[in-house]
Amino acid sequence: MVKISDFQTKEVVNILDGKRLGQISDLEIDLRHGRVEAIVVPGPGKFLGFFSAGNDYVIPWRNIVKIGKDVVLVRMEEALKVEVKTSAGDEY
Repeated sequence: MVKISDFQTKEVVNILDGKRLGQISDLEIDLRHGRVEAIVVPGPGKFLGFFSAGNDYVIPWRNIVKIGKDVVLVRMEEALKVEVKTSAGDEY
């Protein structure tokens, strides 16, 4: 079993280009089915999820290739889905 706090210390890396995307800041969870739908990584220029325009990388769970001790490997062939979220979770 893995805790959410354990996820937040892991670096997310795209295996197709080796690009470091950052650390996980949040998870999107389907409460009805009890499963994680996506991981959220702060977009470029953000520091701990703050001090930027609010664009986050939302990476679907199906794109996760491997979860290691220090890193989460993802496969992102297409451009990452970028969403703007407020603190209340609303999307614009």
